[in-house]
Amino acid sequence: MKLELNQNKVFFNNGEERKEIHPFWLRERVVGEKFLDKGTQQRLFDPTFLNDEISIDKAIINNNYLELDFNDGVSTKLDIKNLVLEFYNDDKVIKSINKIKWDNSLTKLKNFKYHNNIFDSEEMYDLLISFYEYGFVIIKEVPNTEDFIIKFANSIGSVRRTNFGECFNVKSKPNPNDLAYTSLALSPHTDNPYRNPVPCIQLLHCIESNVSGGLSTLVDGYTVTEDLKKERPEFYEILTKVNVKFKFIDKDVVLENWSPLIELNTDKSFKQVRFSPRLDYVPIIDKNKLDLYYKARKKLSEMYNSEKYRIEFKLNNQDLIMMDNYRLLHGRTAYEVNEGERFLQGCYIDYDSTEGKLRHLKRKFNL
Repeated sequence: MKLELNQNKVFFNNGEERKEIHPFWLRERVVGEKFLDKGTQQRLFDPTFLNDEISIDKAIINNNYLELDFNDGVSTKLDIKNLVLEFYNDDKVIKSINKIKWDNSLTKLKNFKYHNNIFDSEEMYDLLISFYEYGFVIIKEVPNTEDFIIKFANSIGSVRRTNFGECFNVKSKPNPNDLAYTSLALSPHTDNPYRNPVPCIQLLHCIESNVSGGLSTLVDGYTVTEDLKKERPEFYEILTKVNVKFKFIDKDVVLENWSPLIELNTDKSFKQVRFSPRLDYVPIIDKNKLDLYYKARKKLSEMYNSEKYRIEFKLNNQDLIMMDNYRLLHGRTAYEVNEGERFLQGCYIDYDSTEGKLRHLKRKFNL
């Protein structure tokens, strides 16, 4: 990709096509202390107030910079490298991280240990890259004091508060409003599919675990649905098209959300899975279509619950797991409350937290 000039017009050439860059597009990107706030990089001018007839009086390329004089008297010097990045019109930080498919053969992950300076370090950058690759990451030696998870989450971004509170305590208790607050086994599921929007990332911090059971389980929804697409494309297709209702009822709130079990981006790539069979309600549609849908959902459930795709591990005291609620299904094995205590604290954050932190660290360390 390179820039070319012709009679004070600027063109980009990617080897296959040559197109003129609109002068107004360049005028919007002027830099300098008169035009951009030094700290936030927000514009100090409103481009919608500019004259529509912006043109370029003079344009030269000098030492990897594009120097421009506009007809409204403004001059600027633009870094060509930064302009080229914009021509691709895509996220080159997050979307460039490839998802790594995994199943029960996954045995080793990068090991990360908590320390006071981790949040603004290159180690945190590596941690977040690993998170986006696998959909989860485990951090060891996180202080196991109650509510420390809130400090941890807010050091990455901001806690997403729900009707369960800023954080929630996962332990057996009488009259629970969710099966998570029992000692029963939990099959693979995603959290809060009835919310709009669904919380993106869940953090769970092990405060105490003195029981032999209660193993954490994870399944990669990305791997499962990609395999389903290859093995049974007709199942995959209907599960991406039929919206089902997810519903949660508590004494103070009724939450509902409609969505498919497999949601795709506009380019048909993987976006999100939702799976919580105790909470979903399939709409009344054509009987033959429902026949196919129920077969597809059953097959998907069998894959999610298969040993082939599930990993099991024990979260020990001071372990904290961060997992992608749009990608992973999680659960646990049953445990006996008479053996001892099992106490985890959880909270949610959204993608802007991890994305913002990752971009900041990439910029800070020039990675």
